[in-house]
Amino acid sequence: MKSKLKRFEIIASRDNVIEPGKEIYFQVKGHWKELYFNNNNPLTVELACGRGEYSVGLARKFTDQNFVGVDVKGDRLWKGSTWAFEDGLKNVAFLRTQILNIESFFEPDEVDEIWLTFPDPRPRKRDIKRRLTSPRFLEMFKKLLKPDGWFRFKTDNTALFDYTLEELNLRMDILDLKFTHDLYQSDLKEECYDIKTRYEEMFTAEGEKIKYLRFRFVK
Repeated sequence: MKSKLKRFEIIASRDNVIEPGKEIYFQVKGHWKELYFNNNNPLTVELACGRGEYSVGLARKFTDQNFVGVDVKGDRLWKGSTWAFEDGLKNVAFLRTQILNIESFFEPDEVDEIWLTFPDPRPRKRDIKRRLTSPRFLEMFKKLLKPDGWFRFKTDNTALFDYTLEELNLRMDILDLKFTHDLYQSDLKEECYDIKTRYEEMFTAEGEKIKYLRFRFVK
């Protein structure tokens, strides 16, 4: 408990974590480039970012782009915040909020690309609406993405992946959908830049194949 409280104290003092209690938390919607990044570079958002492996990994690789990792767990965000702080990365930030509230922090058409990485699969039927690829969440993401913006999704969970494909096949506003049930035996693996989250490494070690898909919305 003491360790967790210490992490909360640290992220409260860091500019690269935007959370309740900080003035920018209520100001940043529609103004990420002016208020935080101070440039006009493309903006990528990682949802359910956990410790932020993808946000930080992409920020290291693409220094001419901006990245925001979103998660509600402050002790997880501490890790990504620390990596970014130690590396001196100015093109990555972390937003502490529930993804259900994501429209309170990004304007329509403000985001160039969204990554959804290893979210909670919510396997129970009563939790279907809470799955982050359910129709209500997909509608949110569609609003936030710019025209031609990519949505990218990685998971180890076959049931969630197949559910997502079923939902996408029911829609009439999906373009350029490509997917694989075995990323590392697919030519799509280059799109993931060999960045792995802790969960991905854990599940891969257990023999689980990684699933990946990407598409664009018709805007």
